[in-house]
Amino acid sequence: MSTVTSITRTPSSGFTDHAPGVLPSPEHPSSRRLSIVTDLPRRSGGPLTATGLPRTVAHEIGVPTVHRTVVDIANFDHGATTPALVAVKEAVDKVSPTYGSVHRGAGFASRITTAWFEEARAEVGRFVGARPGDEVIFTRNTTDALRLLAHALPQDAQVFAWQSAHHAALLPWPAEHTTALRVPGSVQEAADLLRTALTAADPQAPKLVVLTGACNVTGEVWPVRELAFIAAQFGARVVVDGAQLVPHRAVDLDDLGADWIAFSGHKMYAPYGAGALVGRADWLDAAEPYLPAGGATHTVSGDGIQWHTGPARHEGGTPNALGAIAIAAACVTLARHRETVDRHEEALATRLRDGLGQIPGVRIVAALGADRPNVGVVTFTVDGWDSSLVSQVLSDEDGIAVRDGRFCAHLLCDTVVGQSAAAVRASLGLATTPDHVERLIAGVRRLVTSGSALPYRHVPGQGWEAIGDPRDLSQPRPW
Repeated sequence: MSTVTSITRTPSSGFTDHAPGVLPSPEHPSSRRLSIVTDLPRRSGGPLTATGLPRTVAHEIGVPTVHRTVVDIANFDHGATTPALVAVKEAVDKVSPTYGSVHRGAGFASRITTAWFEEARAEVGRFVGARPGDEVIFTRNTTDALRLLAHALPQDAQVFAWQSAHHAALLPWPAEHTTALRVPGSVQEAADLLRTALTAADPQAPKLVVLTGACNVTGEVWPVRELAFIAAQFGARVVVDGAQLVPHRAVDLDDLGADWIAFSGHKMYAPYGAGALVGRADWLDAAEPYLPAGGATHTVSGDGIQWHTGPARHEGGTPNALGAIAIAAACVTLARHRETVDRHEEALATRLRDGLGQIPGVRIVAALGADRPNVGVVTFTVDGWDSSLVSQVLSDEDGIAVRDGRFCAHLLCDTVVGQSAAAVRASLGLATTPDHVERLIAGVRRLVTSGSALPYRHVPGQGWEAIGDPRDLSQPRPW
């Protein structure tokens, strides 16, 4: 069963109901369905935009709106998955014809793919400041990388993580040996909580502190150096969840004081199913293989198994060589244009935060304080509006892609949004333009002052849908 919910609002009368199927204005009287359009006319191409920014493939995506227009997609969902850089797509296209299984192959395809795969490993290590002796292990994503480290923990290791962490960084550790620190309200509180917990810990046990590089809900950059310094005073090691940090800041393991960092290609414009864990070798080489299979084995005989050390120990099976090469291409491109990227994102984030902050009824979410450096994430609520409805209306009317929900950080959202409450997240990046920012600000302001163009109903299990939507959003399969 579906229900029509009061969602159209005017400044004078508040919410106004419309009967099912009745449009709120004569602007959309036709019952003709508008077919979806996925491509705008191609712009002059190349891997860089006219302003010198790395170009993404999303610069050429057009989406239809309920107003029977087609607009370029306003991508504010970089915090979930980024579109591929053109340079990354070109790298993947270049290696695809000669793709082969890596290692132990004498054929040309295998040999050249192996060489590129290992060069990609070195490139990824350079990107995050890997030290001599550090390992670069390719994984599926950040979640997989952190789970690998959890697998490699010494048996009696104690783990310390904040409840504000993404579930990928909060949940993989042994529950009986993990101390979950409450969500801090400031940098000082975060430091005090860590110091107190480490003081009470067993001084002889191995210890691991799990740090968030940048919060996926609020965008706040965490004080990694300060917290890592405290950890070092107690002999604790540090792993950084770098999923949201690496795409937006230059990272160096020594500078951060970290032992490991985990991150995903799909957060840094290389959405080809690969991630990495980079850092110290000793715990990793001492652990049983993460994927006990071919590639991880040195020898298998009737007397037992000898496993490789180094990255091969935990990369059992055929690895995602194309994904690794994609991450390497993204690393090179981002490093080469870091200053330009930083200026672009800072300008857009400042304007977005200021613009949304001036709209009555809009509350921007923060945890550590509004003055913390931010990677371009603005999460907000709108008084009187369900967050999933806000995101759906912005998509349908303005071609804006945002995300709503609790962002795999439920304990943090309980604290900064509200118990069991959800919010809207706008996360910008290289596929976002100044015009997109203005479109988002205007779209939210219009929601607050005038409501939506069409009435909406909520369909259980499916979400919100516009009544009288003229679009046909079905798409043929791409194969």
